Amino acid sequence: MLKGLGEEEISTSCGSFHREVREYVLKERVGGGEGQGLSVVWRAEHRSSGHQVVLKQIFLSKLNCNLKSCLDCELNFLASVKHPNIIRLLDVIELEDCIFLVLEFCAGGSLASYICQHGRVREQIAKKFTQQLGAGLEVLHAHHIVHRDLKPENILLSNPDEDAVLKIIDFGLSRVVLPGDYAETVCGSLLYMAPEVLQFEKYNEKVDMWSLGAILFELLNGYPPFCGRNSVQLLQNIKSSTCLPFSQLILPGLHPDCVDMCRRLLCKNPVNRLSFDGFYRHEFMRR
Repeated sequence: MLKGLGEEEISTSCGSFHREVREYVLKERVGGGEGQGLSVVWRAEHRSSGHQVVLKQIFLSKLNCNLKSCLDCELNFLASVKHPNIIRLLDVIELEDCIFLVLEFCAGGSLASYICQHGRVREQIAKKFTQQLGAGLEVLHAHHIVHRDLKPENILLSNPDEDAVLKIIDFGLSRVVLPGDYAETVCGSLLYMAPEVLQFEKYNEKVDMWSLGAILFELLNGYPPFCGRNSVQLLQNIKSSTCLPFSQLILPGLHPDCVDMCRRLLCKNPVNRLSFDGFYRHEFMRR
C-alpha cells in the first residue's frame, strides 16, 4: 500500500493503493495490469489545474535486472528529449515500492484503435503517419536506442482526426545498442517482431525498421503483413512468402514508391533492409 498519498483507495489485482498520487487524482485505468502485472497505466488529473495526464505506475519489486536496466534507459531518454513524435515525460514520482511516470495525455487514443475504427487509410495519410514515426525513431537512434516493441498499441494520436500528431510511447523494452554492437534478448510483440528476433539471432536497430514496415503495411491494408498462431508458424509464413500480401483491392491504386518502401522495410535479411538513411532518401518520403 502506498503511504500518505490520499484518503480514498482503489483495489487492483496488485493490491490496494490510494486514489491520489501527490498532486494527481487517478480517474481510471487505461492499460496494463495483464500478464505479470509489471505496470498499470492511469488517466489522471492535476488536482489544482484540472490538466489531464497519464500516470504509468511501475512496480519495482517485479522487475528483474534486465527490466530495471530498460527502465533506466527509458527514464534517461525521456528526461533528455522533447520532440513532437515522442511522448513527453512531465514528472517522475518515486515511492517505496513503485515509480510513477507522469506523461502527456493524448486524446486520440492508440493507433491500434484508430485502425480498428477506420480500417485502412489513404496512402497520403499512411505516408504522413510513417514520416512522423520515422522522425521519432530518428531521435531514438541518435541516442543509440532500439525501441524493440514498436506497434500500433505503442503509438498514440494527439487527437482523433487525420491531422493528429503521432507519438511513440512505452520504452519499457528499449535499450542502448551502440554502433557495431548487437542485442540478443527475444522481446517485442509477435506480429511486429523482425524475423531475426524470431530466430533467436543477434540484432540491431534494423528490428525497428521491420516494425515500421509492418505498421505502414497495416495502415495501407487494414491488417498486418504476416500472421501466425505462434512464433514458429509466424516465422514459417514470413520465410515462405515470395511477396507481401497486399489487398488486391488497393494494390492497383498505390504508388510504386509506396509498395517499394513496404517491401524494402519488410526485407527478411536485415543486412538488405532499409536503414534510416535509406528510409529518408527513399522516393516515397521525398515526393
